[in-house]
Amino acid sequence: MVSLSTWFRYIAHKLEYSVSLSWKSYKIGKINDKELGDTIWKNVFQGKLTYLHWNKGEEMAPTVGAQGGTLLVRKLPAADPMHVFVGDVVVLKDPENPDKYLVRRLAAVEGYEMVSTDEKDETFVLDKDECWVLSDNESLKPKQTYFGQEAKDSRTFGPVPMTDIVGRVIYCLRTAVDHGPVQNSHFSMRKDSPVLEVELDVDEMAKSHKA
Repeated sequence: MVSLSTWFRYIAHKLEYSVSLSWKSYKIGKINDKELGDTIWKNVFQGKLTYLHWNKGEEMAPTVGAQGGTLLVRKLPAADPMHVFVGDVVVLKDPENPDKYLVRRLAAVEGYEMVSTDEKDETFVLDKDECWVLSDNESLKPKQTYFGQEAKDSRTFGPVPMTDIVGRVIYCLRTAVDHGPVQNSHFSMRKDSPVLEVELDVDEMAKSHKA
């Protein structure tokens, strides 16, 4: 049973997301002044703040099983340091193939000084709207070797634009008996708790599971 306070917080998140989405449409001329208000309320009362995403691969083990996991992804009103935080597991466009998506952990945002363990690499600071993402699987190396798989994260393709982030992973179903919330930053887990409580449907996730 979802409490009244949780519902209020959930509706506030939906309103924030709807205003952001509608304002973007208004600025590019997809809707006019009269349609703006209607679009905001339509988005509040229709649709969800989450969607399901399938992910497979060694990069995010053990957070997401190597054999694959069905993820519940929170849509973000904006991909900026006010809405996504260091420590969050995010879905982003693959820098090497924009038609595909990667799941990685946000390790640094604009203003962070990046220092390499390789003395040959120069220290640098992430520019505005840039971020650095890493795989959770610490056994993977930055570059592919004879003995192991390449990590395929910012250590190989460098910084990525924050605007490439499309959502935050808040729940993972690895198998029918192995599932639970994803460990994100403290700020995000607090923000996402009402969304998770209202929109989580493990049965629906299990039906969509490919493993």
